[in-house]
Amino acid sequence: MKKIAVLASGSGSNLQSLIDNIHNKDGVICAVISDRKGAYALERANTAGIPAIHISRLKYENDEDYNNEILTVLEQHGADGVVLAGYLKILTPKFIDTYKNKIINIHPSLIPSFCGDGFYGMRVHNAVYEKGVKITGATVHFVDHGVDSGPIIMQKAVEINQDDLPEDIQKKVLEIEHKILVQSVRYFLCDKIDVINNRVYINE
Repeated sequence: MKKIAVLASGSGSNLQSLIDNIHNKDGVICAVISDRKGAYALERANTAGIPAIHISRLKYENDEDYNNEILTVLEQHGADGVVLAGYLKILTPKFIDTYKNKIINIHPSLIPSFCGDGFYGMRVHNAVYEKGVKITGATVHFVDHGVDSGPIIMQKAVEINQDDLPEDIQKKVLEIEHKILVQSVRYFLCDKIDVINNRVYINE
């Protein structure tokens, strides 16, 4: 089975979905790496018997050295791909090129709406609320050299009720994040994705 590593900075709820639905079924989560020592994602990995690795950015002079260390760890664990599950650090061009069309990210909006620099986490849901849109959702995409600009794998929409607050929107979106991230990673692990001219084709 193919192997993926997961990079996470926080609680790792999307990681838990991958552990529950993907790990040792469609593929193997070979490592979970976090820039934060206290990230609950590392606890989730330990509980599942997955190598949990803390690599502090503070120990390295620059992003290049830090990312090179992560690349070394990924190679040691035989990672065929990478999933970003709430990972908040910068990926260098070398990192992205090493895993071209093999780095999967989940974004809590329907790209190209509410994405790009400064749009992450609750900032997205607050912006959605303030704009008063009636539909939002989540997007799974490959990472490229831009911000939220890589080839889109899957998207799913949710309706926003007029009384929904940002926290309500976040809850609705998180539910579909888990579903489409799991399905997208499953497609990747089963070699069902082709990327042609920046478009994703899924071979079911």
